Amino acid sequence: MKNKSSQGFTLVEIMIVVVIIGLLAAMAIPAFQKVRTSSQDKAILNNARQLAAAADQYFLENGVSTVAQTNLVGAAAYVKALNLVAGETYPTNYTQSITITVGGIAGARTITYAP
Repeated sequence: MKNKSSQGFTLVEIMIVVVIIGLLAAMAIPAFQKVRTSSQDKAILNNARQLAAAADQYFLENGVSTVAQTNLVGAAAYVKALNLVAGETYPTNYTQSITITVGGIAGARTITYAP
């Protein structure tokens, strides 16, 4: 009588492990996307806050109530660089005490910041 020594895993055992890993990955992906969306929104809100503060400083220094974004962003301006994180678009002009609306975030979302 021959003894079969079972070494390694059977195909069924390997398939069960693959299915379990797939299910865990399917549950984790939405959570990672929520974290990424939240991170993008915080970065965009921070950019809007910096632009609002720069606009306020510009208003104080120049005695005006409207300023173009080109006067706020640049190497010698109030905000050195505006880093886009999700393809968003910022307003081209800022008016004193007006809410800033950033659109086109990841092609779908909009965020508003009230200074």
